[in-house]
Amino acid sequence: MAKLARKRGVAPIPGDVRDPRSFAVLGRGFVQAMEVRNFSPRTIAVRHVLLRGFVEWCHEREIRRPMDVTKPILERYQRWLYQRRRKNGQALSFRTQHSVLSVVKAFFRWLAKENYLLWNPASEIELPRTPKRLPVVMTLAEVEAVLSAPDVMTPLGVRDRALMEVLYSTGMRRLELGSLGIYDLDVAAGTVLVRQGKGQKDRMIPIGERALGWVDKYLVEVRPKVVVEPDDGRLFLTTTGEPFHPNHLSSLVRDYVIAAAIGKAGGCHLFRHTMATLMLEHGADIRFIQEMLGHARLDTTEIYTHVSIRKLKEIHEATHPGARAERFKLETEATAEVNAATRDELLTSLAAESDEDGGDGEEKEEDDV
Repeated sequence: MAKLARKRGVAPIPGDVRDPRSFAVLGRGFVQAMEVRNFSPRTIAVRHVLLRGFVEWCHEREIRRPMDVTKPILERYQRWLYQRRRKNGQALSFRTQHSVLSVVKAFFRWLAKENYLLWNPASEIELPRTPKRLPVVMTLAEVEAVLSAPDVMTPLGVRDRALMEVLYSTGMRRLELGSLGIYDLDVAAGTVLVRQGKGQKDRMIPIGERALGWVDKYLVEVRPKVVVEPDDGRLFLTTTGEPFHPNHLSSLVRDYVIAAAIGKAGGCHLFRHTMATLMLEHGADIRFIQEMLGHARLDTTEIYTHVSIRKLKEIHEATHPGARAERFKLETEATAEVNAATRDELLTSLAAESDEDGGDGEEKEEDDV
């Protein structure tokens, strides 16, 4: 945690470290409790940042200990979040407010559970309702326009085409793409192993021939020129030979979406949403899309569904427009009727996941709180 915090410039939670009841000491205990429970380093870092923002707000009002926080004070903080404006004049989104208050509630719940507090002042704080929205998706023609945006006559163009092809073919998250290793790809089997995805779960998913072709070109022509020893085996590297930061990936993909002039905005999650939608429109059963995306369920009532990699590979090849190397002509019509309710349910699930993960640009929003 400390190493991650230093790398990202995360400041410690303020307070008197000599006072065992201070925000600094108890905040550190909260973070350590998450580490013991094996929360992901990213989740811990995000919660650390959001909790620090609350503590700084308290210190500005001479509130030095969690024991001094009451329900009216928390309600006041909630109103402050609602009224706060960013540097550009925009209000914090309700999803951001929800995320911040959720961390504050978790902190006080932990304090009460560990008997630092006799009662939990945050227990009755109601979180703001978050709007349900469908994510933006691209048409098949728009996908091809974005994929064609990089100049593949240059090394960086080859790299960028390869990583976007992987995003489109697999629908993996930007964090998963950034941590993808060379040996996670099985070219012969046409599969890729996604390690420690959301929930710290591994999954094996198909990857199309076209994506593998671009990755091979990148590995042969580009990666050897930028890799720096010792090589940790990450597949995609920056020009300085380092692994990509999630925000860097989002910015890179977003620039190509803009350059393609398709009239839509988005980054890595745009490919994830599009892959799921196009496979559904081409007749894939929603269970197989769940497995591709790494979803155990689409809503809280659905039973965990697992399918074999062999069957998943067959479905991927049959329904993903870019799965096979010879599919270069654009399809103009879907080959199967799509149940509108099922499609909307899938997209709503993806939108919720994008907000949970932060989508593309989440850390900018968090650091501005």
